Amino acid sequence: MARSSISLQDVAREAGVSPQTVSRVANGSTAVRAETRAKVEIAMEKLGYHPNYAARALKSGRFNNIGVLLSHMSAFGNARILEGIVDAAAEQGYSTTIHTLDNLQDRSLSGALRLVRDLPLDGVIVIMERDFTDFNQFKPPQTFPVVLISEEPANNCVTIDSDSYGCSTAAVDYLLSKGHRTVYHIAGPSSSRAAQSRIRGWRDALAQAGADIPSIYIGDWEANSGYQAGLALAHEEACTAVYAANDQMAYGAMLGLQAAGKRVPEDVSIIGVDDSLEGMVPRLELTTLRLRFHDVGREAFSMIKRQHNGEKVPPGIKTVIPPEFIDRGSVRALRQP
Repeated sequence: MARSSISLQDVAREAGVSPQTVSRVANGSTAVRAETRAKVEIAMEKLGYHPNYAARALKSGRFNNIGVLLSHMSAFGNARILEGIVDAAAEQGYSTTIHTLDNLQDRSLSGALRLVRDLPLDGVIVIMERDFTDFNQFKPPQTFPVVLISEEPANNCVTIDSDSYGCSTAAVDYLLSKGHRTVYHIAGPSSSRAAQSRIRGWRDALAQAGADIPSIYIGDWEANSGYQAGLALAHEEACTAVYAANDQMAYGAMLGLQAAGKRVPEDVSIIGVDDSLEGMVPRLELTTLRLRFHDVGREAFSMIKRQHNGEKVPPGIKTVIPPEFIDRGSVRALRQP
């Protein structure tokens, strides 16, 4: 039987169920028993029936497809966020359409959204790594949910992210609690919003404790920049504790300190952020704050779906997914004088 001649009624007769039940299965309804769903799916496969998703979308106003806009898809955090979005979407029967912003000429959210305005989408998640000129002015269409994964809350958009500021204050407070008088920082590049948030958290935590605020060492997220910083930090007499803005730089700094004759943690304690090296570096001995990027992605998808279902999710407030402390022995307590 040709595909074009297969109808919903044909599938119902083959499966021994009502056309309404076939429709529920085709539309992903959960109000169908598992054994009945299996019978319908077997009948669909046998007859070669494929639901007309375009017609279904016209009728329901849903495409079951979420857009994701981002730059640097291979970056650890972005990749893990994207994985969370795709996993959550698939569990709910949604597809994911990905569009990169690497070549975006119009540095505005409005310009970014124009890239996907003609696509069949139920909403868009924007993973922000840079500033947009209309960040606080942009208003998404009332019937088209937009969620920003952003360091700062937007005035008119729903916003979520990991806690870059909070992970810095937690790292500094932990090191100071171990008797270190101050904490040196290896920061990410100045173009990164996350790096700037971590600098603010580091500086504020030291100021709050009344500790000296040493000079910042600027890296580029890569291990080699951390290694070079570690070589330099080995000659800082006051340096007994280092907080690096990601694990690659922290691990590089550890190697640089050791190459310069310093022991970790006996001479210098070190903490990283993100837990990106787990499963990659054997016998990893780096204490870190794990950023729950996967959970950020899952929650961002949930925010899109809830809005599409008519739920009000307030803009102007950033939902924060807190970090998880992972102790792997690269910090030691100093003897108190």
